[in-house]
Amino acid sequence: MKDIAKRFPQNPLLSPKDIPASREGLEITCLLNPGVFEFKGKTWLIVRVAERPEQKDNIISFPILTESGSITIMEIATNHPELIATDARVINYKGNDYLTTLSHLRLLCSDDGIHFEEPENYPSLVGEGILETFGIEDCRVALVEGKYYLTFTSVSDNGVGVGLRTTTDWKSFEKHGMILPPHNKDCAIFEEKINGLYYALHRPSSVDIGGNYIWIASSPDGIHWGNHKCIVKTRSEYWDSKRVGAGAAPIKTSKGWLEIYHGANEKHQYCLGAFLLDLNDPSKVIARTEDPIMVPTADYELSGFFGNVVFTNGHIIEPDGDTVTVYYGASDEFVCGAKFSISDILSLLKYN
Repeated sequence: MKDIAKRFPQNPLLSPKDIPASREGLEITCLLNPGVFEFKGKTWLIVRVAERPEQKDNIISFPILTESGSITIMEIATNHPELIATDARVINYKGNDYLTTLSHLRLLCSDDGIHFEEPENYPSLVGEGILETFGIEDCRVALVEGKYYLTFTSVSDNGVGVGLRTTTDWKSFEKHGMILPPHNKDCAIFEEKINGLYYALHRPSSVDIGGNYIWIASSPDGIHWGNHKCIVKTRSEYWDSKRVGAGAAPIKTSKGWLEIYHGANEKHQYCLGAFLLDLNDPSKVIARTEDPIMVPTADYELSGFFGNVVFTNGHIIEPDGDTVTVYYGASDEFVCGAKFSISDILSLLKYN
């Protein structure tokens, strides 16, 4: 497997100990893959922060949002006969699935893209309403015609879907509800209209027929989506044999729209790869990497809350037009950075 990532020597850039919990009684367990954007001359991250109560011996406890926005704590004995707790991220209790943590989104900014701090007077984004009682996760940010589009995963016992909020100042937000219903996630909106339409990548899932594949959709207004088409599937015996999902907004190049995506195999190892879409018809896949461009190799990528993971949904294109700084989650616990050359990625693509 190839790995062309140039990791920041300062990695991890952020760890759970670097940010205070949102409220008393909770502790931060994980910092996960942030959305990334530029605003007021700074680099900004919108980081997924996962919290839970401090764990006690022989008890699993986790928070859930009520419809009114308050938090209730569930506690279950680890030896309960109706508890299945083999996954650090999800448990099943009396036939129902629950997340072991509750996630919200926290804003941080940086002058140098390495050292981040929480600015004053910018709100956290939290789950609201019946479709977000298990929290909101994995935000991607797209700037389209002066407006920031925030697509994120809305989680509740009703399922996992894609929520949307928009903003121009990062202090006030317009809420558009769930734009893609369960089961769906990994939604990345293109940062430019194509032939007058908005486009977005997304990932519906099926446990029976089909699989965890990347789809594309178009929209007249960025809110209502249709013309769905499956464009990238998993590949048997490859590094992305189990699931694939979009990263951040595709990068416009002279060759086509370049998308850095994540894939996972049967051993739940998450790597990054890339594919290329036609400039005028992004539903056409022109090329794809056979090998990943980034593989978990560093200690902070191999061990953590859920190890053997590199996962991105945010990047910055540097002024030279070739360097892309990718911010990524490592082991579902740390926020890290790495640089890639766009021309190097393009050279690894295998054309159809």
